Amino acid sequence: MPRWLPRAMVLALALYACFQLGSWAFHQLIGLLINVLIAFFLALAIEPAVGRMAARGMRRGLATFLVFFAVLIASAGFVVLLGSMLAGQIVDMVEDFPKYLDSVIRWINDTFHTELSRVEVQDSLLRSDWLRKYVQNSASGVLDVSATVLGGLFKLLTIFLFSFYFAADGPRLRRALCSVLPPAKQTEVLRAWEIAVDKTGGYLYSRGLMALISGIAHYILLEILEVPYAPALAVWVGLVSQFIPTIGTYLAGALPMLIAFTIDPWYALWVLGFVVVYQQFENYVLQPKLTAKTVDIHPAVAFGSVVAGTALLGAVGALIAIPAVATLQAFLGAYVRRYDVTDDPRVQGHHRPRAGRALARMRRLLRDPAAPAGTAAVPETADSGPNEAQQT
Repeated sequence: MPRWLPRAMVLALALYACFQLGSWAFHQLIGLLINVLIAFFLALAIEPAVGRMAARGMRRGLATFLVFFAVLIASAGFVVLLGSMLAGQIVDMVEDFPKYLDSVIRWINDTFHTELSRVEVQDSLLRSDWLRKYVQNSASGVLDVSATVLGGLFKLLTIFLFSFYFAADGPRLRRALCSVLPPAKQTEVLRAWEIAVDKTGGYLYSRGLMALISGIAHYILLEILEVPYAPALAVWVGLVSQFIPTIGTYLAGALPMLIAFTIDPWYALWVLGFVVVYQQFENYVLQPKLTAKTVDIHPAVAFGSVVAGTALLGAVGALIAIPAVATLQAFLGAYVRRYDVTDDPRVQGHHRPRAGRALARMRRLLRDPAAPAGTAAVPETADSGPNEAQQT
């Protein structure tokens, strides 16, 4: 056995053990890393407001606290408003449920010539096995729901804490990062940081604009249908559908449908149809145009980045994919050397002029096969004989 073989085997085993340890640690810390990533982009989003307040002499810590406090107050007020509205509507819906059930049973009896009654339907529901199993599973899953809620609150607190430190200690963090880099690299890092702030702000601006348009469109529909709490519902649809990726659209449309159902069940179908149609309009027309203008990336790239981010990180990836790709594209664009494009019709997008001349020559040859290349027969005139031809 060669003397180097035992050392090589030990080194290979050590490298394999380090790889397994690193993989285990990464999978254990993936949740924390995602929270830190969200906190970083959230700090970039509030960086312009904090920077303006700090430029006027306010301490960055106090400015960051005031920005977070304003966001927290606005969010809490919105949640309380929707909670009180939803509670009242649920009470009204429960009280009117027998009336809705009677109307549905009456329609079934008239359509299918049956003899159903509300008492029979209620008894069959209360005595069904699936309802009993559902109640048992719900009772046993209370602890799981509580643990999930507490875990979500802890993650939210972690994100806000990291984002507060990133925003309040932004200059110190940049100084610490630049202190380990040469001067040329320091300029590139600071430029990349500034680009990330601009692109994240543009992304939030586009989302806010789409939320405003969505809220106005749904407010008009709800006012036409005379659904109560139309302004609050419009704000709910605009914010939830834009700032909660993947499932935000369904959550946003469920509440207006529920409120409309308490007025008239057919109104709920109208709301559902409008939500589906508007969502398609937003996905294929509005969102690509606004995102391309504010974040300055191609609509196809924006759509592909959202799909890729969802595949990699789920809802979090869908939320931060566009600003991340826009930042990377803007940063790399500064280091790509560009040249003047040649004046070629294939690049400019119009037809080649020579193709038209060649097509005309082909047509002349088909009319007069005896004519040589570059010549063509012309119609007879009074001065020319029947067999004469004029050279072109």
